[in-house]
Amino acid sequence: MSIPAAVGFIAVSGVAVLNGLVMIGFIRCLREAGKPLLDAVHDDALTRFGPVLVTALVASLGFVPMAIATGADTQRALATVVIGGFLSSIAPTLLLLLPLMYYLVHRKDDQA
Repeated sequence: MSIPAAVGFIAVSGVAVLNGLVMIGFIRCLREAGKPLLDAVHDDALTRFGPVLVTALVASLGFVPMAIATGADTQRALATVVIGGFLSSIAPTLLLLLPLMYYLVHRKDDQA
């Protein structure tokens, strides 16, 4: 793996973690408002998906000129990793992994 690709991977990881923190914060707000766990997780996934998707698409579009630039292999590698990472991490993180993991970890709290 080249250095620009590694830097792109680190950037994408940071954005994915930030999106997860935003989701967890919103789930906690819904839970404090009295929503059941499953409803809070479901509502959060649907509510936050649109804004996070738009943010990732805008960021990816900003890297397109770098990805198609000629003669700049370093920039192309970085842009390719960032674009691919943003677009491929949205659905699994926001719709599958994070909601499922949050539900599995906190389901005992809901039953008590």
